[in-house]
Amino acid sequence: MTEPGAAGEVPPPAPVVPGSVGLLGGTFDPIHHGHLAIAEEAREALGLERVVFIPAASPPHKPGRPVTPAADRLAMVRLAVAGNATFEVSDAEIARGGASYTVDTLGDLRDAGLADPWFILSSEALAGFTAWREPERVLELARLAVVPRAGFAPLDAAWVDARFPGCAGRVAFLDGPLLPISGSVVRRRAAAGRSVRYLVPDAVAAWIADHRLYQAIAQRTDAT
Repeated sequence: MTEPGAAGEVPPPAPVVPGSVGLLGGTFDPIHHGHLAIAEEAREALGLERVVFIPAASPPHKPGRPVTPAADRLAMVRLAVAGNATFEVSDAEIARGGASYTVDTLGDLRDAGLADPWFILSSEALAGFTAWREPERVLELARLAVVPRAGFAPLDAAWVDARFPGCAGRVAFLDGPLLPISGSVVRRRAAAGRSVRYLVPDAVAAWIADHRLYQAIAQRTDAT
């Protein structure tokens, strides 16, 4: 979406578009600095007025994987975004319950009056986008803001157009950030009694310690 200058200069933030909204969904088990940096990059690059974090109730793409109770994950997201007036949290998927499908959430938001938001996702998620429930409908309900993820090949407008003809204009590819942090690393470190400071906000680290989260999951190896 934005391009560095010839000398590697960082472009200024885009002008804020009144009423513009970005949506960042995920399991957030736990939320970490990578999630926050992604949201901030999308906000500045696209001129978003606000970014809404939407923790999933039950991620359909991770069947059989134990997930931390929704109340804990929601609390950690709220702690993580506190202090940023442009960040908000929605419990829409948790309140709805069941498997959290993006198309259902976007449909509910459209019915509530939110038109054409930006849905923020990684290049890894986009690579599997064709397997999502009703991906064409997702592209009707929202534009996609794609951020890179370490270890995954970057995609482009041609990739989108080959699979969803005429929809390349609905997808923006952002330059970064590229923070190699994953929820699985945080969970394993917490399970081993190691510090997670600087990987997650201090308030989130305190919640993990105070509620003894991830004590029984040292062997989890999936990345989020």
